[in-house]
Amino acid sequence: MKASQRLLVKKSVNPANFNKGGLEKTLSAFSLTMMGVGAIVGSGIFITPGIIAAKYAGPAAMLSFVIAAVVCSLAALCYAEFSSTIPLAGSAYTYVYTVFGEFLAWILGWSLISEYLFAVSSVAVSWSSYFQNLMSGFGLKLPTFLTAAAGTAGVSGAGFNLIAFVVVLAVSLLLVSGLQESTRVNSIMVIVKILVIVLFIGVAIFFVKPANYHPFMPHGVSGLVKGASLAFYAYIGFDAVSTASEEVKNPKRNMPIGIVGSLVVASILYVAMAAVLVGVVHYSKLNVGDPVAYALAVIHQNWAAGIVSLGAVVGMTTVLIVMLYGGTRLLFAISRDGLLPKVFRTVSPHTKVPVKSTWIFGIIASVFAAVIPLDKIAELVNIGTLFAFAMVSIGVVFLRRHETLQQINSSFKVPFYPVLPVVSFLACVYLMLNLQAFTWHMFVIWLVIGIVIYFAYSYRHSRIRAGLRAKESKS
Repeated sequence: MKASQRLLVKKSVNPANFNKGGLEKTLSAFSLTMMGVGAIVGSGIFITPGIIAAKYAGPAAMLSFVIAAVVCSLAALCYAEFSSTIPLAGSAYTYVYTVFGEFLAWILGWSLISEYLFAVSSVAVSWSSYFQNLMSGFGLKLPTFLTAAAGTAGVSGAGFNLIAFVVVLAVSLLLVSGLQESTRVNSIMVIVKILVIVLFIGVAIFFVKPANYHPFMPHGVSGLVKGASLAFYAYIGFDAVSTASEEVKNPKRNMPIGIVGSLVVASILYVAMAAVLVGVVHYSKLNVGDPVAYALAVIHQNWAAGIVSLGAVVGMTTVLIVMLYGGTRLLFAISRDGLLPKVFRTVSPHTKVPVKSTWIFGIIASVFAAVIPLDKIAELVNIGTLFAFAMVSIGVVFLRRHETLQQINSSFKVPFYPVLPVVSFLACVYLMLNLQAFTWHMFVIWLVIGIVIYFAYSYRHSRIRAGLRAKESKS
């Protein structure tokens, strides 16, 4: 076999092995939907609607979220077909390994590791800020050098964000206790978060002024589209749901429900929040760091501001749970294929959870959150996600042509095939090309590191390639 062919060797999929991965099947459609909502609806719902309205779309910010949801749903439908056809851990990494081959799968898996790792770290830093605000209301305050990383504005010398460090480790401890326990806590927190959002809408809707909706699109269609591009990033996170497919009861039915259902619920919440927010306060006044709290102050409902802050903390906690979970299951899948050391695929016989993988990932993320400023660790999240969306979208075309997978009765098929997957692919590529140059530079550096690791370790330890070498030696 030629070297180029060895790089593109594909993962064979045997339906008989779908239930033999070592992970316990405990998740229902409801659990998956709560995971998706937990990942998508974080602190951003209390911030991004105001920023989009003030800077780009005006009162039409609600439509920006609709457009973003439509674009994101294209990729979600592609994920749903893959996850119901190949119910294995690893999400986009496993899908690409099956249809495109090992090297591209490694590149994608490595970029997704950055998505989950830096997403957890950046959310932990934001969680720390909100938590400090809550504590300051009770007169409690930690020293600055223990609440911000070195390099953060106002912090000189060494800094260590102790709160961000501790919260990541606490979530890691929750995850290693068992998946059922983790999803139960996540579901409770998601419900609390939704109730807080509904509370704001229920209070603020009585103070809506129709005059605030005029002009509806002050910056025209271009402002609407720019707002949608920013709103798109509020939705990323649902792909973490697909990493759970190996631990789902009846994945052919429940995976599409969980992925699409979470996107629908999150879209309704974002659109409703934006619609009420711009109705209460004129859009030109919403370019603030806490537009929801500001709106409550304008209508003299300060009693609800503390509840909203609590909702933001709870919201970010669910994001931490789901993204940390997704990262550990990704490492598990890559390690099971031999591309990473076997320590990442060790599953506890008691909890059926990859404990070592969870702790390693959690510790690294907690250290990053503690010592690196937020504006630096957030750069790699978006581009890794869009790369995954693009590969999964175009991968559906090759999935339909896969001889073995054609024989698997998937319960979900992407409609308007092949137009919809191709449109989704082009939309994701377009958004990638519009990211800032610094993000691309960081992405390339991360990929170079990944390629070095692949040829230094992964290529030689690949289990699929080992099987091919055994066959060639016999022949």
